[in-house]
Amino acid sequence: MTNMSKTRTPMKEQDSLERSRNFSEVTLGYTLEEAISEAQRCLNCRHRACVTGCPVNVPIPEFITALTQGNVDQAYQIITNENNLPAICGRVCPQESQCELKCVRANTGEAVAIGRLERFVADHASKHSEIPPQAGLNRAIKIAVVGSGPAGLTCAAELALLGYQVTVFEALHAFGGVLTYGIPEFRLPKAIVNAEIDRLKQLGVGFEKNVVIGRSLTISELFEAEDYRAVFIGTGAGAPKFMKIPGENLNGVYSANEFLTRVNLMGAIPQSTSATPIKIGNSVAVVGGGNVAVDAARTALRLGAQEVKIVYRRSMMELPARAEEIAHAVEEGIVFKILNQPIEIVGEKGFVKTLICQQMELGTPDASGRRRPVPVRGEINEISVDTVIIAIGQSPNPLILQTTTGIKATSWGGIIVNEETMETSLAGVYAGGDAVTGAATVISAMGAGKRAAQAINAYLSQA
Repeated sequence: MTNMSKTRTPMKEQDSLERSRNFSEVTLGYTLEEAISEAQRCLNCRHRACVTGCPVNVPIPEFITALTQGNVDQAYQIITNENNLPAICGRVCPQESQCELKCVRANTGEAVAIGRLERFVADHASKHSEIPPQAGLNRAIKIAVVGSGPAGLTCAAELALLGYQVTVFEALHAFGGVLTYGIPEFRLPKAIVNAEIDRLKQLGVGFEKNVVIGRSLTISELFEAEDYRAVFIGTGAGAPKFMKIPGENLNGVYSANEFLTRVNLMGAIPQSTSATPIKIGNSVAVVGGGNVAVDAARTALRLGAQEVKIVYRRSMMELPARAEEIAHAVEEGIVFKILNQPIEIVGEKGFVKTLICQQMELGTPDASGRRRPVPVRGEINEISVDTVIIAIGQSPNPLILQTTTGIKATSWGGIIVNEETMETSLAGVYAGGDAVTGAATVISAMGAGKRAAQAINAYLSQA
């Protein structure tokens, strides 16, 4: 049976006013009946265009077909043959610009809600399925994965399934990388991340935290003293970028990376006993327009800010954040101060008081394809604020490059790799995710981790 509705099955959400003051997950997921109804909208196209939009090549029509038949366990097995983190991807991947963008149903209505269906299948399996993960033949070959974010976790899972002895080294005191420290609880509950990591542990993957590769151990020591045969670097992009304008050193100015890490990883929320509390104030300005900026703004609201503005130098049409997250932010009362470029942060007695912005207008497109913002002469805006959060991007941490000879990098610190194999210029060392590309999406990092695992297997099979 095919559901020919042009609109997707709605998914329940918390009320916008209620959720703006709590950190519980905003979207509540499908019931089995809702998931099957939405799955029945899939036409099971012969050309499978949706799969071409998936960086990890999930066989989307096949898992949806299994779901329409009520066989959720089979759907889960189909997904996890290609994607080892489905509950995470179902929540945070930008499906609207990937698999769902290619969906044929989008030609005459809304695309099939592929992400929502993937989330449902993963959540259902977590609660009801007792199917254990199956590793391959046991190989007495050790592989080190540096970083426990999406690239590292994916690479580790793929290699463990092939039977390798994999150890993941994490610099922080909790595993998950950006999934844990960067993405707020209301968008990706930490229990989901921990459950996915537990599944990798069942595969035999070892995890060691508080190990800073480049300090605790070097790459060369992993090979020479620890007898690892290959290394994958998935250390992400955790070094914040700033605007280099006056006033960025004032009290009350945060990088989004620091702000979100202190909330997500260190518990700096109201009524907590955190050793690193955040004084948020009544009025907050977040500079930037990506997912990190929206996450920071919605987090600030939940910390008790009365007024939160996202200050962005282009228009709403150019915002790079996911459409769903933008819509949620608007529903929660966050104001988008568009066509404004911060030029100075003014303080009083060392604390933030005012954000000075240059009014902008859109000119011709730049290299990104978006219209370039240009100043409107004489138009200056002042925004009274207690806190300013800078969310204009992150760069890779340079520590591994500083302590390793032979790995080539770009001028901005991204590790240079063969894009097909993810191999670096140092034999046996591979890299992927934000450490290579700079800040990007979870699913693109996972795709890199998967390609690297396949290449590492080929490399070690030839040795």
